[in-house]
Amino acid sequence: AQFRSSRKLVLNMPRRSFAFGYTTLYANTNQAQGLAEFAIDFMERDPKKIDQAVWDRVRLFHTDSVLCGISALALRTNAPTILRREAIRQYSVEPTRSHQEEKVRISKCFGSKVWTHSEKAIAANCSAVREWDSNGTVFGYNPIVGHKAGEFGHNDYYPVVIAACHNDPKYTGMDALQGMLLLDEIRGRLCEVFSLKSYKIDHVVHGAIASACVYGAMLGANALEIEHAIGMVVAHYIPWRAIRAGKQLSDSKGASAALSTEVAIQSVHRAMNGFIGPKDIFRNPEALFRQFEPTSSDDVSPFDLVLSNSRDDFAVMGMHFKLGLYEHQSASAID
Repeated sequence: AQFRSSRKLVLNMPRRSFAFGYTTLYANTNQAQGLAEFAIDFMERDPKKIDQAVWDRVRLFHTDSVLCGISALALRTNAPTILRREAIRQYSVEPTRSHQEEKVRISKCFGSKVWTHSEKAIAANCSAVREWDSNGTVFGYNPIVGHKAGEFGHNDYYPVVIAACHNDPKYTGMDALQGMLLLDEIRGRLCEVFSLKSYKIDHVVHGAIASACVYGAMLGANALEIEHAIGMVVAHYIPWRAIRAGKQLSDSKGASAALSTEVAIQSVHRAMNGFIGPKDIFRNPEALFRQFEPTSSDDVSPFDLVLSNSRDDFAVMGMHFKLGLYEHQSASAID
């Protein structure tokens, strides 16, 4: 009963349920708020409740992404080089006490000692790790709970967590892994319940939402602030798959995750400074989710969302490596 389709939901279901190592955010609830609360709670969880195999998997994917990023920069690929130069030359910051008091968030680009505005460093680093299109991939398919939307998604977003750690000296390497696991979990589970590509929307929207959740939680934002940031991402910054249309090649495809994450991080900053974004965005009748998948009631979104919080059944455990520089859809033919 816990995993019923949202189209058959009984409207008096609880807001969240916790069972068998899972948290379920039902369609008849404010899931943006639920994601924010889940992220805050997750970052406070004891990592020992999660199997070692999961941490090994996250560490493996993070190492792979860093090597991909360094390689792209070493070979002077276009978008990563441009975004890195932009961050360092135009948005560099000398950390001072006044910056800390004004809560200017800072981070570093790959291979640089220069502090820069965090959203710019994140954009540069996400672009670099994504450039070769060789990152881990989830396929949005979880038959155990009946979630088979089949959206793709990649682990391009780890620089978000590193940037959050740069802004709080209490964070350890273990905390960073926990943030990365959380980001992959939110992103991967959204891929299971809503297929963006079916409506010509780029899959990076799920990554941007997850980035806002995790970055906000790690910077100390409260649930309402994170909800406002998610609302801004969905209401203002939806990328269409025009970047992938036809035979054209552009920097926009490879940098899509970077550019969406940049505005997600900026949305978190604004929300933490008091900006009020749209609330309850998944049930908003004029946001993309209910526009493309209408529901019979304003009380529900198109889906339930099931998130893991312990043991070993995390979205990252279903991610795959690309063993060649080509799309997964072409792999069997090329091999």
